[in-house]
Amino acid sequence: MENRRQARIHRFRPALITQVDDALPEYMNLIGMICSMCALMLKIKWCAWIAIFAAIVGFANSRASEDTKQVLSSLMLSISAVVITYMQNPTPMTIPFMN
Repeated sequence: MENRRQARIHRFRPALITQVDDALPEYMNLIGMICSMCALMLKIKWCAWIAIFAAIVGFANSRASEDTKQVLSSLMLSISAVVITYMQNPTPMTIPFMN
């Protein structure tokens, strides 16, 4: 005995999956590189810490299909900015607007 209604049977058609243009990893890499260069040139420690934060956020939000060289170079640049700024001036960081 056939319980299916032939008029109600629809063949599955996969929907078109559009690629979402999520630019957050690219923006975070750009912010990380700009802040690391500012930290290296101007010896601003908090800018180096912002660069590390932006590089980690960019790394965490990047897709697996992306080129990881740019993400890792941004991360290494921000880590080197923190190391170099603390090697030049090892005193603890002071936040300018908290004084």
